[in-house]
Amino acid sequence: MAEVVLFHSVLGLTEGVTGFADDLRAAGHTVHTPDLFEGQTFDSIEAGMDNIQSIGFEAAAERGVLAADELPQEVVYGGFSFGVMPAMKLTVTRPGAKGGLFFDGFADVSYFGSWPDGAQAQIHAMDHDPFFVDEGDIEAAQAFVDSTDGAEMFLYPGNQHLFSDRSMPWYDEGATRQMTERVLAFLDKV
Repeated sequence: MAEVVLFHSVLGLTEGVTGFADDLRAAGHTVHTPDLFEGQTFDSIEAGMDNIQSIGFEAAAERGVLAADELPQEVVYGGFSFGVMPAMKLTVTRPGAKGGLFFDGFADVSYFGSWPDGAQAQIHAMDHDPFFVDEGDIEAAQAFVDSTDGAEMFLYPGNQHLFSDRSMPWYDEGATRQMTERVLAFLDKV
């Protein structure tokens, strides 16, 4: 069974994120869900972005990096949208990373360094998510998948950002079910 560190989005550690973590736990995996916003959650992306701006994007992402200090090194790092940033940084810079799970976001890996040999990766997003598609994440993700052994990208039909957060009105149950099956298969092989 895998050990996972799962970082939340700008919405905070919502019931949707903890519910997804619980699904992974129910399959036998150990999942850590650091709360980078000290209990604050938001019901819109705009409100969450306002919070990030008040903290500072880099400072907020660094909270995630610091949260991993006390955890084992041989883990899978995962993140939803904003949470992709600390997940990617830790996967690339912290020795022993087994892989990365990136939901609704992606960045050029070279921003952090070089992808570690042997680390696996999955990227999940909707094919018309305006944040993922219009802001260039999809191009960075495709280039990464094309150049990295063990990297996969899955696009689901729709235009919702954070589609798998079951605590939000835009939750897509069908896409989330398929995503969860793929993530569990990934965790079983790392």
